[in-house]
Amino acid sequence: MGSIPNQYRAHAACFESEIMNRRYLGRLLGFVLVAFASAAAPLAHAADEAPDALIKRLSTDVLDSIKADKTVQSGDVSKIIGLVDTKIMPNVNFQRMTASAVGPSWRQATPEQQKKLQDEFKTLLVRTYSGALAQVTSDQAITVKPMRSSPDDTDVVVRTEVKGRGDPIQLDYRLEKTPGQASGWKIYNLNVLGVWLVDTYRSQFAQEINAKGIDGLIATLTARNQSNNAPAKKS
Repeated sequence: MGSIPNQYRAHAACFESEIMNRRYLGRLLGFVLVAFASAAAPLAHAADEAPDALIKRLSTDVLDSIKADKTVQSGDVSKIIGLVDTKIMPNVNFQRMTASAVGPSWRQATPEQQKKLQDEFKTLLVRTYSGALAQVTSDQAITVKPMRSSPDDTDVVVRTEVKGRGDPIQLDYRLEKTPGQASGWKIYNLNVLGVWLVDTYRSQFAQEINAKGIDGLIATLTARNQSNNAPAKKS
């Protein structure tokens, strides 16, 4: 990959700062990956399993796995990326998630630009939040709240609460039911303390696109990810 202009590197640092200044994200980064990791277990019965039962079962399984894996807790990026690629992504509608974050400009983007946006957005989420998995503690558990939905619904919100040290944390999932051979529920958004993850990025992405277009957004995301990937300087 070619070098990224300094203007994009500087802007990328400001871009991340805008996002990270939100206190709830700073405190709860680890829960974002835990939430999407809830799709990590095999979905053998996903087609006929209620979405709240699915989230409860998978959340419990994944929390137990993270608690038992010191490399994930320590923020091992390669281990986390492996988890995302092999287990999480097949059960998340990440194209819909990226399209929603990009907004109306997604439809004007070329297939190549759309692929690049998905790749860079996924990398941004994983690398930005990987170190925060150390926040997962042995006393944490997830409680699923009663659902209000119809059996015919194909788009639902599953509301949960993460309990452990301190106050309970609201953590909600938005899922869609997909038809056909790969039928089942797929996560496409996450709500942390009342704010949807995709909405948080949409406002930032809109500023980038308005100022520099789709290619400018891609360049800023690429610069941020390259910066995150750089080895830390020894003091």
